Amino acid sequence: MSRTAVRRLGRSLAVVTACLLAAGAPASAPASALDPAPGPVVLDRDFPDPDVVKVGRTYHAYATHGEKTNIQHATSTDLIHWTPVEEDVLPDLGSWAEPVRTLVWAPEVFDNGRGFTMHYTARDRAGGRQCVGVALSATPDGPFRPTGDKPLVCPVEQGGAIDAASYTEGARRYLLWKSDGNCCELPTRIHLQPVSRDGTRTTGDPVVLIGQDLDWEGKVVEAPTLVRRDGRYVLFYSAGFYGDHGYSTGHAVSDRLTGPYVKAPEPLMSTVSLGHAVRGPGGQDVVTGPDGRDRILFHGWSHDGRRRVLHALGLDFTDGRPALAPAAGATRR
Repeated sequence: MSRTAVRRLGRSLAVVTACLLAAGAPASAPASALDPAPGPVVLDRDFPDPDVVKVGRTYHAYATHGEKTNIQHATSTDLIHWTPVEEDVLPDLGSWAEPVRTLVWAPEVFDNGRGFTMHYTARDRAGGRQCVGVALSATPDGPFRPTGDKPLVCPVEQGGAIDAASYTEGARRYLLWKSDGNCCELPTRIHLQPVSRDGTRTTGDPVVLIGQDLDWEGKVVEAPTLVRRDGRYVLFYSAGFYGDHGYSTGHAVSDRLTGPYVKAPEPLMSTVSLGHAVRGPGGQDVVTGPDGRDRILFHGWSHDGRRRVLHALGLDFTDGRPALAPAAGATRR
């Protein structure tokens, strides 16, 4: 390992250790004494592809299907201690979708001004590909009810669409999504597309922001998250195969919303850079904590390899470029 790699690994291990200290437990404490669990685990259950929305003082997190639910839901007031909600917030899928729970992925929820919109991924009956649909609710607790008799975004010729994310600038709302080309030996791309304020219809053509072109990305870029910091646009994304420890989180920066986006050459988070305390970090979302500082929440494989559990780290920006930090603001129950 090069000296640069050793220094980088050391910094990452220091971040993970600091996360434990921020939670109020010594880094050498046994697992049973830590609050939260070892490493930056904040919800120790299968909770993939998290999306987080703050409503009042409560954070609502949504995730890919559970054992009995199409979409999972949990709540928190500090982003550290989470309470799972057992009711399905999306009890029914749109008429266009195959009613198969295990094919419902990666929700995105936002306040549309009159209620709440959920974008979700499901299998399109007509095209046989994963596509993005829409559901609405009066409250973030649901139930979200499907709207429309067809998917919102469904480019079958590109392999379908998954991993919707929302971005708002001024009075305009945009949808980010991934063309799911890895389903069928096609390229994968992250797109940006204008949509109506409530996210129920597209209002313009999509623009490609990035594709897979770095060695560590393998054949996949997906799970976009877009924020603006220090006057620059920062696009987070996941890459690699989600099912193993090579899955990682990268980022790209642009001075314009539609790009060009310049990628960092190495992942922001990977199994190696996090000292194996987190395995396969990805499916991220960025949210402002109760102290006004940014957090990145993401899933990573449990040590038994059976679950993708929810993690949290602090996030700092310098000239629009992100760096990991301790998850400040953790409190004991």
